[in-house]
Amino acid sequence: MLFNRDALFGVAFALLAAVGFSAKAILVKLAYLDNVDAVTLLALRMAFSAPFFIGVALWAGLRHAEPLDTHDRLLVLGLGLIGYYCSSFLDFLGLQYISAGLERLILFLYPTMTVILSALVYKRAIGRKAIAAMALSYAGIALVFVHDIGVKEGGTVLGASLVFASTLSYSIYLVGAGHAIARIGTMRFTAYAMVLASAASLLQFVVMRPLGALDLPLRTYELSIAMAIFSTVLPVFLLSFAIRRIGSGSASLIGTIGPVSTIYMAYMFLNESISLPQIAGSSLVLIGVLVISTNNKSAEAEGKR
Repeated sequence: MLFNRDALFGVAFALLAAVGFSAKAILVKLAYLDNVDAVTLLALRMAFSAPFFIGVALWAGLRHAEPLDTHDRLLVLGLGLIGYYCSSFLDFLGLQYISAGLERLILFLYPTMTVILSALVYKRAIGRKAIAAMALSYAGIALVFVHDIGVKEGGTVLGASLVFASTLSYSIYLVGAGHAIARIGTMRFTAYAMVLASAASLLQFVVMRPLGALDLPLRTYELSIAMAIFSTVLPVFLLSFAIRRIGSGSASLIGTIGPVSTIYMAYMFLNESISLPQIAGSSLVLIGVLVISTNNKSAEAEGKR
């Protein structure tokens, strides 16, 4: 009975985390209606998120008596900047030009990119099944991309390129973070990386914008706080709790609801259309990513035998 209750909580946490992460694009698009720029909005999101991650970093540091060595510090610094600061900034820039639905689908390509990067870095062969799955995913993105070019005014190519670069940045982080997380610990590593990303975002704002840029409507601050709490802090911890209860494989599969929830939230809150090409393209992306994810889990299981 206890196992079933834990599994139920794990599924619920994974669902909430997926929806929370997906809501970020909606909140960003709503904030852009107030004419705030990407540099300022990212700084606000990180400023409101930072206190939570600083608290977790201090707590995790007290739990682990052994301090980080120079190699681990450089690893946290580099991966934190690449995976959280750079990826987030490029994503925020891209959302100025493309729909929330297309943004989430492009971001959801990260499993395919990690397969390619792992093959390049660790000299791993990519099987035919994985290649076919990646072809499906990118065909789906192309379908939604062509649809968006037809219904939106210019900027779709630039926006999609920025979000694609954001996904690549996050994929580099994932490939490099595996060994670091094993040594440092998931919560500790994530908290340290997020604190560094927050510092970088705030420094960027100080260098690039005057303090007058913070003279924004109250609604922008409310959206930034919501983004920090419901689309940054809570999903990070909910996903960690879900992984503890149902495993990373099941949690990642449940996360496939993310792009679907974004498309429907964009329809509800942003009046973005839902068309047949979008549904078809989204389905192709989801099928491809599911095949890639399950294929990776099978490969890991074979490797452990």
